[in-house]
Amino acid sequence: MAKYAIIGFGCAGYYGAKAIRENDKNSEIVVFSEHLAAPYNPMLTTYYVAGKIPYEAQFPFGDMDKVKTELNLTVHTGTKVEKVCADKSVHLADGSVQMFDKILIATGARAFAPMIDGLAKEDAFYMRTLDDAVKLRAALEANTYKSALVVGASMVGIKVVELLNKAGIETTLADMADRIFPLAAYENVSREIERRITDKGVKLALGCALRSCEKTENGYICNMTDGTQIKTDLIVLCIGTRATVDIADENIRVNRGIVVDDKMQTSCEGIYAAGDCCEGNELQSGENMIIGLWANAAHQGATAGANMAGAGSAFDGNFMHNITHFMGMDFIGFGDNRKQGKTITSGNISGGLYVEAVLNGKELVGVNILDNYRISGAVKNYLYRLMSEEKVEISPIQRGILIKEGLRPSFIEKMEGRYNG
Repeated sequence: MAKYAIIGFGCAGYYGAKAIRENDKNSEIVVFSEHLAAPYNPMLTTYYVAGKIPYEAQFPFGDMDKVKTELNLTVHTGTKVEKVCADKSVHLADGSVQMFDKILIATGARAFAPMIDGLAKEDAFYMRTLDDAVKLRAALEANTYKSALVVGASMVGIKVVELLNKAGIETTLADMADRIFPLAAYENVSREIERRITDKGVKLALGCALRSCEKTENGYICNMTDGTQIKTDLIVLCIGTRATVDIADENIRVNRGIVVDDKMQTSCEGIYAAGDCCEGNELQSGENMIIGLWANAAHQGATAGANMAGAGSAFDGNFMHNITHFMGMDFIGFGDNRKQGKTITSGNISGGLYVEAVLNGKELVGVNILDNYRISGAVKNYLYRLMSEEKVEISPIQRGILIKEGLRPSFIEKMEGRYNG
């Protein structure tokens, strides 16, 4: 019988274990996790902090005992792996070494923030892990904060802003970029989102970063890179993430993430990677890229697990997309918003369904949607097929959904490139 190791036990690790067990009923699967908790969904942590869901709702597969029993796993929690080597050895922090037939690295990504002069590590709050969520919720319950500074105009940052704003805390959102969601939204859409959230009382400090802090009896004086100062009681850093790749030895190819093929195998035979720690195929560019999405991690993990167990599977890749709901609005961004072309729009940007799309010649390369998540599935499916097939039209069912939700047939035809090029 084979012996499998899974390093890291989030979404990708869980689906990897599930796929192995579906194809190999009896072999041993050993899971190493630095954390004590079962696999959880990081996208739900802000809902827990806001009190919208109970603690247990963050665990989509149940608690660790349930997961261990259902998948027949040997789980080592609170165990740090120091290195995974090309000979399929796993080196643990206690100095021990274990050998395996197949290994899945699913270590995910960790929150990244530079050291801020004057801000002690224990005083900073982040929003990436379960522990981050527990720490922030406990602080909000134990203290009466009047003001907060959130650094990072990201999808996570805006959810933190939302929960603080709803709690009646005067909140400032800062980012080095000059607009919100710079990697996902077109400028018109960014500006409209900014208008809406400032109408709800959020202050913006865009185009500047947090340079240093001065701790006072009443909180902090934050010195920004543009020379301004912001007084605040609470600082939450949502600046970004970095793939956790340090356990991969020098024989495993790593760029920003661990490089994998369509079977999720690394440059070393028998060693696989999946989730936010790895670079898979990004369909729009054709390049290897980290795509930090829950569904992507699930597909990658399942593909890796199936191949580890000898079932044979391939994952052709994914493309960049973001779907989020906050402060009474929906935002959906598909494709690379840096790609240039002809812009077409539908609807009123200030309210109701609004769609902004960019076509490069006859090809749709990106879409922003405001205030209607119900059309996102149809648009996403069309874009996915567009990147995978030569001649693609929006299907009659998808066309019906789009029309029902308010898109005119003529606009849909423009999206298909019928009137361009």
